[in-house]
Amino acid sequence: PPPPVRRRDPGPAVRPAGAMAKKSAENGIYSVSGDEKKGPLIAPGPDGAPAKGDGPVGLGTPGGRLAVPPRETWTRQMDFIMSCVGFAVGLGNVWRFPYLCYKNGGGVFLIPYVLIALVGGIPIFFLEISLGQFMKAGSINVWNICPLFKGLGYASMVIVFYCNTYYIMVLAWGFYYLVKSFTTTLPWATCGHTWNTPDCVEIFRHEDCANASLANLTCDQLADRRSPVIEFWENKVLRLSGGLEVPGALNWEVTLCLLACWVLVYFCVWKGVKSTGKIVYFTATFPYVVLVVLLVRGVLLPGALDGIIYYLKPDWSKLGSPQVWIDAGTQIFFSYAIGLGALTALGSYNRFNNNCYNGTSFFAGFVVFSILGFMAAEQGVHISKVAESGPGLAFIAYPRAVTLMPVAPLWAALFFFMLLLLGLDSQFVGVEGFITGLLDLLPASYYFRFQREISVALCCALCFVIDLSMVTDGGMYVFQLFDYYSASGTTLLWQAFWECVVVAWVYGADRFMDDIACMIGYRPCPWMKWCWSFFTPLVCMGIFIFNVVYYEPLVYNNTYVYPWWGEAMGWAFALSSMLCVPLHLLGCLLRAKGTMAERWQHLTQPIWGLHHLEYRAQDADVRGLTTLTPVSESSKVVVVESVM
Repeated sequence: PPPPVRRRDPGPAVRPAGAMAKKSAENGIYSVSGDEKKGPLIAPGPDGAPAKGDGPVGLGTPGGRLAVPPRETWTRQMDFIMSCVGFAVGLGNVWRFPYLCYKNGGGVFLIPYVLIALVGGIPIFFLEISLGQFMKAGSINVWNICPLFKGLGYASMVIVFYCNTYYIMVLAWGFYYLVKSFTTTLPWATCGHTWNTPDCVEIFRHEDCANASLANLTCDQLADRRSPVIEFWENKVLRLSGGLEVPGALNWEVTLCLLACWVLVYFCVWKGVKSTGKIVYFTATFPYVVLVVLLVRGVLLPGALDGIIYYLKPDWSKLGSPQVWIDAGTQIFFSYAIGLGALTALGSYNRFNNNCYNGTSFFAGFVVFSILGFMAAEQGVHISKVAESGPGLAFIAYPRAVTLMPVAPLWAALFFFMLLLLGLDSQFVGVEGFITGLLDLLPASYYFRFQREISVALCCALCFVIDLSMVTDGGMYVFQLFDYYSASGTTLLWQAFWECVVVAWVYGADRFMDDIACMIGYRPCPWMKWCWSFFTPLVCMGIFIFNVVYYEPLVYNNTYVYPWWGEAMGWAFALSSMLCVPLHLLGCLLRAKGTMAERWQHLTQPIWGLHHLEYRAQDADVRGLTTLTPVSESSKVVVVESVM
């Protein structure tokens, strides 16, 4: 038999249970025999049963139940990187960043954006991925590293469920526009349709408003008229009602598009990361191809240079405005998809540490503002009049610009296909994160064939049923409630703050740096530890307090004010995730026995999975770790440098 493996004793509260590891007489060293090493390395579940996911194939369970398959891993490292890129590069990079950039001083906005990325975005991105890999668990069980704060896992599950529910509506609308683009004349380019009103007018250039050919319309009269693009969006796609209190009937065309999107997501996710890792090669890279094509087309349009200059022109006075820094911080957390638990799930399927960073937001800004510059030139107005944010940019400003281009249906189809792909990979990685956390909670004794496929189907079906409230005449008001409250900057900042505090101050920043060293062979840059301990929590809490102090009630389209009960629903969405942390903490402390200090000591001790016993350090002092030594020749360690 191979020689015994010697391990430092992590303490009585975190010692692996059972006969898997026996403590020898020499200074708290674990000794794992060769026979024991051949046994299953499965972390104990909440009820003491082995947890699903890390056991070897063929391991039977009492009662003759099916064997638990081993936890999946990425086929290759590039699958993991592309999944990270696909998840982080979402719709917000196209419609939110360019708007914030022009609003907050053009090129100057990049200064706070990059600074907050360095002290907030990248450190937490790295923290979540490395934490998932180290614990080999989804968003809930990953907090076995500090069980008292497992509420963070439940909070991330709530947030990502909300995101999965409402985010797909944008895909459904994009899919609807894509289908409608396959015509010789775009339906939102002209008036005269059943959904148009008598106020519909197809004029764009304001200086032509007094021409006799336009029925002697004055400029004031023209201001009261409505564009066919807006009427198509509000009257045909949304069928917008009078408010949240008037739900109206289902829009069956959009409902079918929504169903098609959920079916697409299901078949992307149902087989796990083996299939997801292949699909993201297309969904994460093709949008770049379309962006390049649109950029080439955009810069050749008249007025495009003015748009790009307006996009980049620095306004240095903006740096003194707190709102600029708040917008930069909020956008970072949206862009990096922090606090959702999905990054943790992606890391849990990986044997290596890797970090990915993207510049898609800035690149998309050139595309968007070259198009907006052209549109402003066509309309004869300033660029600020046509720049919008959110769905308004994707479904009003850009479709309006497309109608002015030659071969309009081609560019419309390209744009909405890109929009669909940008959102699709973010959507199915979000669903993957939710399913991973859910299945990790199930004990191995409950494993059954097609468990994953059925779980994904139930999740998609439940979200689809909830989404039906968003395809009614009042659905846009419900969508805005979810978007503004459930996964807002406030909830993500709260989540990120506690993640840093727990890892850096409760578990220990140096201790976690040692854990990362056990995986990659060296200690990461000390900058990460300083950020987790000081800079990132301060940034998160500062922006969080600013958001709370300067909170403004939700208003749709600058006109409709939500009723009090609608706002109460929104805060219920936000608090349903934010309260998970304190409620779980109080519940654990109240149920535990002993003095408060003893309860704290017991509940903050990690619950290790036995996969942590697979490797040992060559040096007894892990702080000085530079290399890893394999347990045996049959169990080699692959060390890959972390890439940012």
